[in-house]
Amino acid sequence: FFFLSPLCNTYGQSNTSFNSYTTTLSKMRVALSSALVLLACTGSNAFAPSTRSTPICRNVALFSTEAAASTEGASSAMADSGKPPAHADGDANVDMDADIPTTLPSDVGMDYVPLATMLATGQLAEADQFTRDALIVLAGSKAKGRDFVYFTEVKNIPSTDLATIERLWTKFSGGKFGYSVQKQIWKKSKGDFEVWCNKIGWTTKDGEIERKKRWFGASEFTYDVKKAPKGHLPLTSALRGTSLIKELLNHPVWENDDWQKEP
Repeated sequence: FFFLSPLCNTYGQSNTSFNSYTTTLSKMRVALSSALVLLACTGSNAFAPSTRSTPICRNVALFSTEAAASTEGASSAMADSGKPPAHADGDANVDMDADIPTTLPSDVGMDYVPLATMLATGQLAEADQFTRDALIVLAGSKAKGRDFVYFTEVKNIPSTDLATIERLWTKFSGGKFGYSVQKQIWKKSKGDFEVWCNKIGWTTKDGEIERKKRWFGASEFTYDVKKAPKGHLPLTSALRGTSLIKELLNHPVWENDDWQKEP
């Protein structure tokens, strides 16, 4: 199901009947994806059945910059527990009538129709988790038996795939969410992580004390296009440092605007 696109692309475009078949197949994939998203969004690994009793997002840091880094000073980093919610109510502000694209390129054969469906139907928490799971696969971390990404592995993420993910986030948020949006705010913050976190709404106040929001239990983040600040999503844990976030925002795909071009 998730990897049918490469199979279809193996055949030429000269056969009219096959083209008609692939068009019908794409529509079936979209419909099936919609059903699966609405019935089975659990926040676990989106790419393979889990053999674990707990979902992939159980880790203290889904994205870690160092495997054995100390958690000392974690109160100053985003997402103290690193565990996002498995589900959040759909965002009613998302345009539910928006067309779900079916041409979603991937250099590794990954199917992004489920992500497009989640975003199109307002399942922002699930889309956020899918995005993290996708990067774990794309960076090669999953193949090494890890459920988190080292900052040194960000360079392994194909520009094609990151561009596809970004186009979906920006499309269904009206340009409000996405890594490219976060990068723009990062520049305006002059690379100051604390200023940046404040601008994109990753901080909150307990009385007079400002702290980073938590995403364990009842998440303090906002899965609502209208209510969330610009650049609020997708989330990336900085529990063990900011190197991962910096590498994502400095990925070569953002060096120009080619990523915006629709395939």
